[in-house]
Amino acid sequence: MPRLTDKIALVTGAASGIGAAIAKAFAAEGAAVIVTDIRDQEGTAIAEQIGAVYHHLDVSQPDDWHAVLTAHPRLDILVNNAGITGFETGETLHDPEHVSLGAWRAVHAVNLEGTLLGCQAAIRAMKDSGQGSIINIASRSGLVGIPGAAAYASSKAAILNHTRSTALYCAQQGWAIRCNAIAPAAILTPIWEPMLGDGPDREARMAALVADTPMKRFGTPEEVAAVALLLASDEAAYMTGETLTLDGGLLAGSAASPG
Repeated sequence: MPRLTDKIALVTGAASGIGAAIAKAFAAEGAAVIVTDIRDQEGTAIAEQIGAVYHHLDVSQPDDWHAVLTAHPRLDILVNNAGITGFETGETLHDPEHVSLGAWRAVHAVNLEGTLLGCQAAIRAMKDSGQGSIINIASRSGLVGIPGAAAYASSKAAILNHTRSTALYCAQQGWAIRCNAIAPAAILTPIWEPMLGDGPDREARMAALVADTPMKRFGTPEEVAAVALLLASDEAAYMTGETLTLDGGLLAGSAASPG
């Protein structure tokens, strides 16, 4: 029997990359998947591809969460995947000295406040049944300092701690609502394409970017989805408040912090 039969799963930021891979993996294992994103055309295409439904959801907006949960009041699984780096707008100074307050707040609004709102929505949707799985997508950047991306690193570190707080709160209420985090490192998603390009030196650029990774390669969205599938399934029924790191061995050694 598929591992997520009869379960309803909502995935944020599911129009591409890790979110899309998780949505596909969940659907393949029998879940009824709700694909959400702010990129409606891409999100709709993913939903149609896997036989899911699509909803527009800006995770930083409480009204958007309310609308989605009104349409789908029952949830068994929530994946808080939507996130930004802060570099999407073209603002390049994100170090602790120069990052603007506006850029800092924008990153935290999506990454951290979006996770807070998602956890709140999931608890409200799951507490009547008393069970469920919340999966927060954090980052290796939340475990080490990232001088050139201070806002992003701060937001991902806060997600790890909020995961623990949420897990403990749910357990204290007597609910079997689990909350865990995944902390990926370099996963080959579209966010890397501007740095990699499509020229003859693409392979060399890829090798340089993962030179400090013991496994000497990028991870794939499908590898993150496999970990999310474990956390979503009943096989992980005794796991809560944990962070599973997916980094090719990077944090096992000393080359933890990039320049």
